[in-house]
Amino acid sequence: MAAPLSDKEKSARLRLARSENIGPVTFHDLLRVYGTAARALEAVPELAKRGGRARPIKLASPREAESELKAIAKNGAELLFFDEADFPLLLAATDPAPPLIIVKGHKSLFAQPSIAMVGARNASAAGLRMASDIARELGAEGYAVTSGLARGIDTAAHKAALETGTIAFIAGGIDVVYPEQNRALQEEIGERGLLVSEMPPGTKPQGRHFPRRNRLISGLSLGVIVVEAALRSGSLITARFALEQGRDVMAVPGSPLDPRAGGTNQLIKDGAPLIETAADALAALARQSTDDWFREPTDRSGYGEPPPAPPEISDPERAEILSLLGPTPVEVDFLIRQSGLPARAVAAILLELDLSGRLRREPGQKVALVPPEEA
Repeated sequence: MAAPLSDKEKSARLRLARSENIGPVTFHDLLRVYGTAARALEAVPELAKRGGRARPIKLASPREAESELKAIAKNGAELLFFDEADFPLLLAATDPAPPLIIVKGHKSLFAQPSIAMVGARNASAAGLRMASDIARELGAEGYAVTSGLARGIDTAAHKAALETGTIAFIAGGIDVVYPEQNRALQEEIGERGLLVSEMPPGTKPQGRHFPRRNRLISGLSLGVIVVEAALRSGSLITARFALEQGRDVMAVPGSPLDPRAGGTNQLIKDGAPLIETAADALAALARQSTDDWFREPTDRSGYGEPPPAPPEISDPERAEILSLLGPTPVEVDFLIRQSGLPARAVAAILLELDLSGRLRREPGQKVALVPPEEA
């Protein structure tokens, strides 16, 4: 476990995470190269310039970080970084781990094994009953029920698990209610359960925030149960994240005449276990060792020690990597093999391009160039 973070480093990490073009992958890459967020912040402007950025990159200011920390405290919430003791182990083990989360409620729920339940917002009465029954049964077996506080299936699962423990991941700020009809439920979960957000307080949820939220839902959970999901739905995005993270995906079947069951029935056709009761879900999860998930990750030692000096990159090396990149995603390993450059050098070049806004990260350790008109 890493040594406790100083207030100065916490502020610097918050600034780094809130700065332009710095997502989870870039955040961790910068800490690996520079050891601390303070040193990384000093290096970012020059790195972005080397990557081809014409205008200065916007870094979050110390005043902005201080304002966010005050807002977190004012809302009775707490900021946790990925390598701190209270940060949930399963989320810390995801690749990449979210740099930080903001939590409100009972952090002790992180110590319980959790199972996610997601599904349609316009759920049927039968779907709502199934979600409620399964969530209640899971709670009775000692599992925290995790979901996204959306209308429909999410709401039913949270309500059924309030007595035993429920965790709600929200797409906006910890103090922002969405949807409005769940205001009372969100407040109750903040008092009796646990609310979790990646966004700064006051952030109103936008479309791009929901996939990030869904990735956290699956990342914290041993498995994901999908109850009523159309063939194209956010619930299937959560299922995809779960599979990428090595979690089990399970599905409650529905009528082939109901479009809301199209996605769940397809998951079953693709091999997802068919779930009718909590016992079915626990039987499916029995194939994996819970102890493995709750063992301290070997790479959760944090950063802070002065790392080796960043590699010196020549212009021809940058040009070589640029020539291999295009709008079609390619694996980073392919770039290393094809270019013949050391892995550290390729990582450094990709970091520069990322900070300049010219690189797009894709699942599966893939990268692509952003079209010039979008950069």
